[in-house]
Amino acid sequence: MTEIRWHARGGQGAVTAAKMLAEMALCKGLFFQAFPEYGPERMGAPIQCFNRVSDEPIRTYYSVTQPDIVMVVDPSLCDVIDFTSGMAAGAQVVINTGECPDTMKEKYKLYDYKVATVDAIRISTETMGRSMPNIPMLGALLKINGLFSLEEAKNFTEDYFGSKFPQKVIEANIKALVRAFEEVQVK
Repeated sequence: MTEIRWHARGGQGAVTAAKMLAEMALCKGLFFQAFPEYGPERMGAPIQCFNRVSDEPIRTYYSVTQPDIVMVVDPSLCDVIDFTSGMAAGAQVVINTGECPDTMKEKYKLYDYKVATVDAIRISTETMGRSMPNIPMLGALLKINGLFSLEEAKNFTEDYFGSKFPQKVIEANIKALVRAFEEVQVK
């Protein structure tokens, strides 16, 4: 089982990305969970959401406390919360930043972890015309965990957004996903 914890701010789309990952797992016949943990927070307030993906039925029903992967969607949270809480040595952290993994490893003393970075805000601004880092962060996650190929992710994204948005929006989200998949830096 792979356990993932997302750290973001309300309005950045992390809950949507976690739900998309779960539905992708469903399409592959995997077992999954996706759920948020927040109260009456407003846009911009820190939130967490979680995923579990497994080949076996999942019988665990609580927040992810020992994540295999941590997704930091809003880099300002690195200075506010303990995003490494519960992570074992060798776990993966993906941070939304234009900085390289070595810089983030030094800055936040992440010596025991695998660190990846992707500039999700820049990618979303360039491809979608606004700062919405969720889809680029999902693209980076898919690249580092290898659960889905880029082609599978593109096809799923088109289907997922197909009945909800115009083709222009769908294409922009696919471009953002692909760019992040290709641009994520891993150390």
